[in-house]
Amino acid sequence: MTPDELLQRIRERVTHPSTVKDLMRVLKLPKTEAPGVRRALKALVDKGALIETRGRHFGVPELMDLAPGRITVHPNGFAFVKLDRAIDDITGDIYVAGHNLHDAMHGDRVLVRVEHHGRDGRAEGRIVRILERGASTTVGRFDKDEHGLLFVTPFDKRLLMDVQIPAGDELGAQAGQMVVVEILRWPIHGRPALGRVVEIIGSLDTPGVDTQIIIRKHGIPDRHSEESIAEASRLGVEIDPKDIDGRTDFRGDVVVTIDGETARDFDDAVSVERLANGNYLLKVHIADVAHYVHEGSALDREAAERATSVYFPERAVHMFPEELATGLCSLRPHVDRLVQSAVMEIDARGRVVEASLHDGVILSRARMTYNEVHAILEGDAAQREKYGPLVPHFERMRELFAILNQRRHRRGSIDFDLPEAKIVLDEEGQIENILVAERNVAHRIIEEFMLVANETVAAFLEAHDVPTLYRIHEAPDLLKVEQFEEFIATLGYSLAAPMNHVKPRHFQKLVEQLRGKPEERPIATLMLRTMQKARYDTACLGHFGLAADAYAHFTSPIRRYPDLIVHRTLREFRHGKLTAQLHEERVEELPELARHTSEMERRADEAENELVAWKKVRFMADKVGEEYDGFITGVAPFGMFIQLVEHYVEGLVHISTLADDYYRYLERAHQLRGENTHRVFRLGDPIRVQVIRVDQERRQVDLGVVEVLERVRASERQRGARTSRATPKGAVRVAKGRPGKRERAIKKAGRGRK
Repeated sequence: MTPDELLQRIRERVTHPSTVKDLMRVLKLPKTEAPGVRRALKALVDKGALIETRGRHFGVPELMDLAPGRITVHPNGFAFVKLDRAIDDITGDIYVAGHNLHDAMHGDRVLVRVEHHGRDGRAEGRIVRILERGASTTVGRFDKDEHGLLFVTPFDKRLLMDVQIPAGDELGAQAGQMVVVEILRWPIHGRPALGRVVEIIGSLDTPGVDTQIIIRKHGIPDRHSEESIAEASRLGVEIDPKDIDGRTDFRGDVVVTIDGETARDFDDAVSVERLANGNYLLKVHIADVAHYVHEGSALDREAAERATSVYFPERAVHMFPEELATGLCSLRPHVDRLVQSAVMEIDARGRVVEASLHDGVILSRARMTYNEVHAILEGDAAQREKYGPLVPHFERMRELFAILNQRRHRRGSIDFDLPEAKIVLDEEGQIENILVAERNVAHRIIEEFMLVANETVAAFLEAHDVPTLYRIHEAPDLLKVEQFEEFIATLGYSLAAPMNHVKPRHFQKLVEQLRGKPEERPIATLMLRTMQKARYDTACLGHFGLAADAYAHFTSPIRRYPDLIVHRTLREFRHGKLTAQLHEERVEELPELARHTSEMERRADEAENELVAWKKVRFMADKVGEEYDGFITGVAPFGMFIQLVEHYVEGLVHISTLADDYYRYLERAHQLRGENTHRVFRLGDPIRVQVIRVDQERRQVDLGVVEVLERVRASERQRGARTSRATPKGAVRVAKGRPGKRERAIKKAGRGRK
């Protein structure tokens, strides 16, 4: 009996915590199965699916007001537990006060007891057991105190302890260097954590060290194993002619790849034809990674663990070794390549009237960039002459794009289309400039083609009951929608729908109303927070944001493991290999894979965002005293988050700098309101701010509101004037104006005093 089967029986038939003997009796199991039952119980207890009490009784956690989940600790000492599975009467994460953490650390899987609900309805609890530590290593700054004791201060401020390093275990690290430390003893009952240095990363000022720190902090595997590299190398760089047998031959089609200028791994190629009946024939060809990466191989095991490639400003950490990603599986031009293909006939209304899926072979005619295709479609004479034979194909692509985009719009798909930041780095990996990333029609063409291919494949798999991984985006939580509606109503907007019947099209219409207005970005940001996070699941639950009934990731198997799973399960079904036994195995194993890949995707996003934010802080280091326009992107009891318009940098206006009044936090209205002045700072408001501090230690840009700083300075001058009208002998007269004005003038004049 498997652990999952035993758990299911216990849930169905056992009404209270029971001993092994009682369980055997209630479940009518023979004594010969006792050893297997004990092993299964241990496995279930280890992962938190069952609880073992001190009296060796086994019970279901949720029936004991206990639940397993993963803990996120805030630098201020409190925490939240995200449950592994939903529990009735609990919405959102469980709040845990600092004194109830009981030695749990950020990232641990824990068992939490729900003790009561706060006035806002949020569940509050305490940690009763640590099921699994979040990591065995951490990265931090090595240091030595005045008594000669060695310790490492974690880079992650959510790890609320220093790690002591015994003499001899420092690996030659010098004070101030960033190191990786292995935890030998976790903090417990007041005893500090103990560890040993296993890697010296280097000084923070060394180029590339910041990326290495983020990689180590998030536990991202940085190097591929020798075994997987050897496997990739053995595959070679040219396809075996025997592999073409039995495949659909698309080499006579005009197929091209369209990617960014710096792309090296090309996993999708497209072609568009016009049929005699007036319909379009779209062919989306995706690199057939599943043909080369067999289940259980070193390449497969490593890719499953990584789950995704991670993209940093100056480098990428690929899911597969470069020998595979940029070699045999990359759809380079003028060479034969194996693909899995979705062939779709699309009518004038954008409907896929007929579709077929193939194992194929292609010969790409050209490696195009987005900018080249955009120039062609904008009438650039030189580019149109250079790619003359291909121009009609690109024009057909634009026609089909418009049709598909209009169809998505009609059904209510939400397109934010907000400008994104493009980071320009210098030779040392530091930000040289931050610009608006151009997103032209060529980007939109490829995006639209990939969307319809993903939908078509998902609909096929769902219709044939093939166990696989779907990309799902559930409808937003009703309470969050109500709070969102309450806020936008104060700005004169509305979703214009009953809260229990809000559809994607209602959000879409709001986005269109906001287009080009000052409040567009902050309201869109809040709208995204209102939405659920997209994730992977074995159930085809649809995609709310795209207004799609079925959606799966099919188009990027080189960089996303769920896409490889979709290819693999699709091939199993089409080739008649999905036996009843294999179907059952897939049903059993895929839920855990869905959870893992979703978690790894979040890890990659957090790592990418954190490094970019850190580089932005460094970029602002020499801009103290400068003033910028921005808008309020978040309001909290401790202050406001401000997004600068010019550099796309986010900073914090701490409540302590709002010294012209007592400001009260109004959570549901997303406001800070002055008690005496009645001055309101509200989410989305434009605001003029000054950089007053760049804190490299906390990796934070501290800002001040210019008008508040001016009022405070004026008030201080008036108080000074009432005290004394004369300037004492030897005193330095303070220049009038905003804080930092004198400093800026000195800097511009190229003079100053130390």
